[in-house]
Amino acid sequence: MTLFSRSLVDKPKRTRSVRFKLLAIALLPTLVILPLLLGVMMVRWNSKFDALLTSKVSGDLTIAHQYFTHILENTGEQLDALGQSVALQDILAANDTAALNKLLDARQQALGLDFLYLSDGENHVQGAHRDGDWPVIASALAGKSSTSIDIFSNTDLAAISSDLAERAQLELIETPNAVPTTRDRETRGMVVHSASHVALPSGETVALVGGILLNQNLGFIDTINDLVYRQSSLPEGSQGTATLFLDDVRVSTNVRLFADRRALGTRVSSIVRKKVLEDGEVWLDRAFVVNDWYISAYEPITDSYGKRVGMLYVGFLEAPFAQTKYESLLILIGAFLFVAILSVPLFLRWARGIFKPLEKMTNTIARVESGDYSARTNIDRVQDEITLVADHLDDLLDQVQERDKRLRAWNDQLNARVDARTSELREANRALEETTRQLIMSEKLAAIGEITAGVAHEINNPVAVLQGNLDVLRDLLGEHAYLGETEFRLIDEQVNRINLIVTKLLQFAKPEEYAGFVERHSVAEVIEDCMPLVAHLLGRADIKVIRDHKSTRLILMNRTELQQVLVNLMVNALHAMPDQGTLTLIDVDDVRDEKPGVLITVHDTGTGMEKDVLDRIFDPFYTTKRREGTGLGLSITKTLIDRQGGFMDVKSTPGEGTEFTIWLPEAD
Repeated sequence: MTLFSRSLVDKPKRTRSVRFKLLAIALLPTLVILPLLLGVMMVRWNSKFDALLTSKVSGDLTIAHQYFTHILENTGEQLDALGQSVALQDILAANDTAALNKLLDARQQALGLDFLYLSDGENHVQGAHRDGDWPVIASALAGKSSTSIDIFSNTDLAAISSDLAERAQLELIETPNAVPTTRDRETRGMVVHSASHVALPSGETVALVGGILLNQNLGFIDTINDLVYRQSSLPEGSQGTATLFLDDVRVSTNVRLFADRRALGTRVSSIVRKKVLEDGEVWLDRAFVVNDWYISAYEPITDSYGKRVGMLYVGFLEAPFAQTKYESLLILIGAFLFVAILSVPLFLRWARGIFKPLEKMTNTIARVESGDYSARTNIDRVQDEITLVADHLDDLLDQVQERDKRLRAWNDQLNARVDARTSELREANRALEETTRQLIMSEKLAAIGEITAGVAHEINNPVAVLQGNLDVLRDLLGEHAYLGETEFRLIDEQVNRINLIVTKLLQFAKPEEYAGFVERHSVAEVIEDCMPLVAHLLGRADIKVIRDHKSTRLILMNRTELQQVLVNLMVNALHAMPDQGTLTLIDVDDVRDEKPGVLITVHDTGTGMEKDVLDRIFDPFYTTKRREGTGLGLSITKTLIDRQGGFMDVKSTPGEGTEFTIWLPEAD
């Protein structure tokens, strides 16, 4: 890389052109600020719009609640008026049952009641049906008229009228999102239950009881709907609805399941049921009603016992209002896009005319930075200061290109000389390091060998004296020698151990003097002969031995030395597996450097070795067995293998095991 190109690369890269910076400033109000303002306005308008819808449905619920309350109050007032009427008092004074029945039937029809009778709290005055302990009737008997919503069982309704019991029954229709139920029919009735205090001429007190069954009372619910949603009170396409629920079942509604069928027997969603019936709160929100989304309002209805037994609902279809919101949003987005489409190309055209020369210079410099030194702006006409700068840039690049060619030529020459000299120095240094290493190792081994031989001979003399005197001592003791038999045996063992150590030292110091007679051997047979020699170690732990003999070639080596090599490796492997493990012995035919031979593998699953231990494993006198080993076993082993023209290598992983590999050439 030339000096010029390096300086260009080191400069900070420009990532945005001046044109786009100015365009960003010019178009920021149109493309960023205005959309943000529009977005904020739309969000706020949408929330206000939804709040208005919620406020409207809340007002609708208030109207429906007032009408519902009016029905209760009006029913109670009408019964009070009848109970205190002169006509009823005269009939009661005359004890005329036929006239009483006629009067009650006439007033029931006139007042729009579904039933009307006198009760003493236990039975009808006119019949044998037991009323039960209704709070409404109990209040009237106590002297205070009362009106409330009560839920009648089908048995109660049948006792009053079989028609009422039949009208109350509704088949339940499976409704999405409703609470699961095992019922298939609603048989109870929601009743406007009213009772008025009546004093008999005898001084006894009875209650004038009347009621209106709200199940399938379509006139009642349509009146609420017409009162709440007058004509033109909703936009075109929307539809107002009203419903009475007994528990979560629609018992009176103008919500349509199909075009000609009302959604009687359908049920409210579980989320609305929980909030209104279980929690006792008013629902003012959108809700899924039968088959569409409605802006809805629900309030709980309580009976004379104070329990929440149903709901009053009003609402209107959400779709027309949602459509209005979407249309408004699309109009605003369309207007914004129209303005942007008209203004952005105009700004781009102005910028192109002003900054085209600057862009050419930027592109030219970028090409030069990437290595194309022939790049030029090629401005046709010099019209202003910017085009003049571009023309001067072309002249400057011509000069730079010429100087770059000369610098490249000089650089190539210098690199060639440096590379040649570096290669020579590297080869010389490598040769010097190898020679130095070999010399140091040779000197070290020679010194160790000389010292070791001297030490071995010096040790042999006192050992021989010890052994001789030990034999003399046995002769002197004669028949009493058995008293020190254990001590004599221990001394013999230690003397033999010293002799073995001395032999190893001499074998390491002067291996050529200890080289035995070489002959051809099968590696598999030698391995099998070694197994009895390590049998005592195999019995100390749970060791599994795997032998895989695949070699067919013979090798040339002293049999005792080969056994020494293999036993040494097996013993080391068994020491690495004190409790349990697997010892694998493999021999296969192999070729090294185009020479046939046999590859022997000794693998254990023991503790393994760290790298620092592995690097010194073949060094003389290096051992990890502080009290047992001499550190010569693997050094002698490698010496024996090297002397036969073989190779020896080791691989180990801490915690996984160690593998020694030996390659020996095939016997001629």
